Amino acid sequence: MKQALVIGGGPAGLMAAEELARAGIAVTLAEAKPTLARKFLMAGKSGLNLTKEEPLEAFLSHYSHPQIAAITRAFGPVEVQSFARDLGVELFTGSTGRVFPVEMKASPMLRAWIARLERLGVTIHTRWRWQGFDGEALIFDTPEGRQTLTPDTTVLALGGASWPRLGSDAEWVAWLAAKGVTLSPFQPANMGFAIDWSIHMAKLLGQPVKGAALITPTRRTRGEFVISARGLEGGGIYELSAELRDGAPLALDLVPDLSIEDLATRIAKLPPKQSLSNRLRKAGKLDPVKLALALEWGRPMPNEPAELAATLKSLPVPLGPPRPLAEAISSAGGIAWDSLTGDLELTGLPGVFAAGEMVDWEAPTGGYLLTACLATGRHAGRAAAKRLTPSS
Repeated sequence: MKQALVIGGGPAGLMAAEELARAGIAVTLAEAKPTLARKFLMAGKSGLNLTKEEPLEAFLSHYSHPQIAAITRAFGPVEVQSFARDLGVELFTGSTGRVFPVEMKASPMLRAWIARLERLGVTIHTRWRWQGFDGEALIFDTPEGRQTLTPDTTVLALGGASWPRLGSDAEWVAWLAAKGVTLSPFQPANMGFAIDWSIHMAKLLGQPVKGAALITPTRRTRGEFVISARGLEGGGIYELSAELRDGAPLALDLVPDLSIEDLATRIAKLPPKQSLSNRLRKAGKLDPVKLALALEWGRPMPNEPAELAATLKSLPVPLGPPRPLAEAISSAGGIAWDSLTGDLELTGLPGVFAAGEMVDWEAPTGGYLLTACLATGRHAGRAAAKRLTPSS
């Protein structure tokens, strides 16, 4: 029987292992950590966002590379939901279109998935840390000592470089580089940005900002984010993080449902002897968090109603640098596309495939990341199986 090796026990690796096993191939899955899918489980602590229900073309537009979009087209939101339901996971769709398990957690889905892999005959080894190549063989440090495997095909699904404590430590970069694989430098993705807050903001740390529009030179979005001691974090910021990381300016529209003219008219109707805070709060119906941001970043405030309205409608955000890679939800960079075939096979290592965040792509949170990890694992697993069973 043909032998396949999958290195990495996150969603991409588990999906690749399942596809190989379904093709009748003996599969060994090696995971460096004591348990599988630690980052997947961590994501589930705040509610596991599996995917998002929206028109497919809109969904695919969130991916940074056309090849990832093409792969995800074949296994997108509809297929992810069917996959989860086949594991016995009941789902619901929130008001924003995001899809979650009813239980919200990742652990029930993971347990069901592991049980199915075991029924398919997948051999799972934990605490098996890949240590690179010895000629054509792959070397592992294991509780039983050094192990050397020479599979017929291998799928690498070792993650990117974010959250290294959960297993994505990018130790593999040196081993692939030594084999001539082209790698793009890792950068943080879906991360927060530093802000140098004044002492007046201390009482608002941890508070969400709701109902504001975020504006860059290319986009205008609505998304919630959080004021933290370190700066700004949360989904609204993460959605724009790639553009902001590359230096794009950010502004906030604190009153997105009013035109600048209507807001100026409201401001003009208020008695000018009222305090600036009261005029802003009443005219724009600003909650304490939005009012604090306006006062934090809008000074010196103009007096004219039209100028005040313009400030509230386009409040510049003094972003500092992105938070470090180790704190980012995901990473950009990794195996460059010119080192991969359309099947995600490494051009310089025939029979070795890559999936998940190892490959150079990025997408925002909100179900896009996880969907593409599953899709690339499926794609690489099927391609590896086809290589071993070309007539199937």
